[in-house]
Amino acid sequence: MEVTVIMGEDEKKMDVEDNKSIKDLLKTLKIPLETVVVKKNHCIVMEEEPVEEGDTLEIIRVIYGG
Repeated sequence: MEVTVIMGEDEKKMDVEDNKSIKDLLKTLKIPLETVVVKKNHCIVMEEEPVEEGDTLEIIRVIYGG
């Protein structure tokens, strides 16, 4: 299935296997869960959320500091 992944200014179409979650997608992209927040179709979601055909996923990097 095809989804759109947005990271900063980059937007790309990706083929993702069926029955994958946000967590699985981040693992494929080699992005640690602790470093990002993910929006699926404009709503913040948890890493267990399933990825579905046609989804738009925005990966937002979280900045740590004090």
